[in-house]
Amino acid sequence: MERVSGAIRIGQAGITLVLLVIAGIRAIAAETPTVAVLAMALAFGGWYAAGLLWGDRTRNPVVATWWLTGLVLIWAASVIVSAEFVWLAFPLWLLAGFILRLPWAIALSAVILAIAVAAPILHTGRTDYASVIGPLVGGVFALGMARGYVALVRDGRERRRLIASLVAAQEETAALQDELARTQRDTGAGLERTRLSRDIHDTVAQSLSSIGMIARAARAGDSAETDRALSQIEQLSHEGLVDTRRIVGALAPAELEGSALGDALRRMLARMEAETGIRAELRIDETAPALPMAAEVALLRTAQSALANVRAHARARRVVVSLADAGDAVRLDIADDGIGFDATRWQAARPRPDDSGYGLRAMRARLRELGGDLDVESTPGDGAALSASVPIAPKSAE
Repeated sequence: MERVSGAIRIGQAGITLVLLVIAGIRAIAAETPTVAVLAMALAFGGWYAAGLLWGDRTRNPVVATWWLTGLVLIWAASVIVSAEFVWLAFPLWLLAGFILRLPWAIALSAVILAIAVAAPILHTGRTDYASVIGPLVGGVFALGMARGYVALVRDGRERRRLIASLVAAQEETAALQDELARTQRDTGAGLERTRLSRDIHDTVAQSLSSIGMIARAARAGDSAETDRALSQIEQLSHEGLVDTRRIVGALAPAELEGSALGDALRRMLARMEAETGIRAELRIDETAPALPMAAEVALLRTAQSALANVRAHARARRVVVSLADAGDAVRLDIADDGIGFDATRWQAARPRPDDSGYGLRAMRARLRELGGDLDVESTPGDGAALSASVPIAPKSAE
């Protein structure tokens, strides 16, 4: 917009210069004293050039108004010298539309029109329709064009302001989201630290403290007391080891300890087949990549919950579990040939009377925390198929 504004200003200056030259030549040709014509032309051109040197006049309304007033007065004096300077009324109408507010621009344009119409009468004592209609049409056209340009400039500035406000709002929103994420991470980490410290204090630390107290007491006792103390220490150390394993197990499932996800699934299916008689088949894509612990835990918990549903509700004779490489994700599919259910209802906001659907919603929530998802397909009497996926590089679950 600034480039367009500069081009219009240059064009307006060129028009003014051309009209000033034409008016001067015609005035001299009409036998107006050359010195007077040149003096008026130089005064008008010099004052106009001074306004250009001041820069963008619309940004300083007071100076611009006084500059335009001076230019109109110089032009009026030039018209007194020669009626040919009426030609310069056109750039004055343009400037009035650019610089002044609309009511003042109309008032000044009317004054300029009156001077332009009166000039022939002043010099020749007569006028005609062309001398009235021509300036009237020119004045209306020039003022309308100037006001249209001003409206475009105003709209452009408003658009830039709105865009800047939108960008600032987006940056502020992003900063607030980052701050919220940091707060949630800090809160989650603090809660987890509190839980772990409480568990350790109430179990392992208490066992270690008791062991120390028993050892100090046994040091001063007889051999029978020492034997009893060693038995107590053995019992306390065993309890502490159990508690420690329980705390660690809360962080990583025991099923995954020392093995991959595929091995854990294989053991789970073998146990289910032995306990229920449901034929189980495991298919593992050899190209499936290793996953972070959080993703393996999510898929393992999904498989546990899904197989528990098969055991409890499906009345299935066969279940197939597949672990496949899906490009940028790993997909776990579980399909059975049971009685199925209405898969369109499990996402209902309110639980059904038999409390079904909670497990599926919990699975999906866990997977979505890692950037994955859960799809379920089933119809009554036609078995069920569940597909869980997690990206190979999942989001950290806060």
